[in-house]
Amino acid sequence: MPYRSLESGKYGMRASALAPWRHGRAAGRLDEPADGVASPVDTERGLAAHLRYLTASGAGYEAMDTAGIAVTPRTLAAWPAEDRTPSRANLRRIDAAYRDLRRRNVVRSLIRRLNNGGRGTRVELHPHDQSGVRDQHRRAGVAGHRSVNVRRWDAIVRTWAAGDERALDEEWTDEVLADLGSDWGGYEYATGVGFAA
Repeated sequence: MPYRSLESGKYGMRASALAPWRHGRAAGRLDEPADGVASPVDTERGLAAHLRYLTASGAGYEAMDTAGIAVTPRTLAAWPAEDRTPSRANLRRIDAAYRDLRRRNVVRSLIRRLNNGGRGTRVELHPHDQSGVRDQHRRAGVAGHRSVNVRRWDAIVRTWAAGDERALDEEWTDEVLADLGSDWGGYEYATGVGFAA
């Protein structure tokens, strides 16, 4: 494979303001099917749902501990009952703990859905925006969006769940971009990534 771009903004290349993704971060779109609770944590309903999910298992308590939530069981019980309100910092920690636990809990089902019985899932990639790049500096061979059928999602989903962006970047390159051939570098920074999970 060709070398990777180290300076994404050099010569005026830019990713979309809506999706300035390095290719591996594009797999962060997996957050959408993994989200679970629709209500934000700073609403009564959202807080209750987040805490119900977190307090239903030992893994949830571990996730809260890892996120830095250090409160007494009495305080934890008082939050959803609205006897006390968590600080903004604790709301952020509750949300982080919830997302961490939710990611770990949906790994198997996401892998099964995306692998699709060996048929895989089609991914549509839109290249970086070269409209501000002078002709002599434009990357050749980047015509428009490309579609790739990804058959092996196991490593991508597991590194996404672990929150390891560097490993996710490697897996995305190996499992998705490698199928684009020699012009994969034009899709290293994506303005859009779409797939149905």
